[in-house]
Amino acid sequence: MNDIIELGFWQMAAAYVFIVLLFLIIKARGINREKELFIGTVRMTLQLVLAGYILAYLFEANNVWLVILVVIFMQVFAVRNIFRRVKYRLSKRIKQMIMFSMAAGTLTSIFYFIIVVVQVSPWFEARYFIPIAGMLIGNSMTGISLGVQRLVEGMYDQRAHIESALMLGAHPKKASERIVNQAFDAAILPTINSMVGMGIVFLPGMMTGQILAGLSPVTAIQYQIAIMLGIVGCVSLTVILFVQLGYKAFFTDRAQLDKKELLLISSKEK
Repeated sequence: MNDIIELGFWQMAAAYVFIVLLFLIIKARGINREKELFIGTVRMTLQLVLAGYILAYLFEANNVWLVILVVIFMQVFAVRNIFRRVKYRLSKRIKQMIMFSMAAGTLTSIFYFIIVVVQVSPWFEARYFIPIAGMLIGNSMTGISLGVQRLVEGMYDQRAHIESALMLGAHPKKASERIVNQAFDAAILPTINSMVGMGIVFLPGMMTGQILAGLSPVTAIQYQIAIMLGIVGCVSLTVILFVQLGYKAFFTDRAQLDKKELLLISSKEK
């Protein structure tokens, strides 16, 4: 039951038949994606192989400073990726709010999950801390990206409605409340949708990997449920922090729409 089937060279090579199949399909259909497919396959392979060796070293060393360094690297990469995903120009103030929301939301969720849920001792146990941090930060990165995009679009597209509300005496928070709620909803919707189909439509990658590695399906399910709940909480916390802070960047100290902020957004090309 617990015997693990090791994948040899030829077994791994056989898996690349699926890439060859995709290559033949796009070639036959005249879709110009051969270069992207080749680069994507090579990058995926090299990055995962490198990550495997790095993780093996980190797990063996199990050093608190190395773990902290890895988490900092994850955070920096995630924040930079958010900046690149959003098609609008972002002001320094909004970028600072993104960084704060990501750091505060993900670190709070990670430590709660490690200390309270999994109860790892010591807390910096690399075998637990790094994979959990990666999943929470990665999903929060996607959530924040969607939230930023929707908030920026809403504030710009509905600026006339906001100004009308302000002229009638509404507070900036009230005038932008609907936009903030829509941004939050758009950011968490993919996470909620993944929960709905989980276990019926598909088996999550982490759970599948644990089962293939010989872990009991019941134990794998317990971990998957805990991780999924952690992801939901982490995404929710990071996004709500951002949208509750982010809308303020569009208003001046006199509770007026910031024209400079809107002008910056109007230039979509980075």
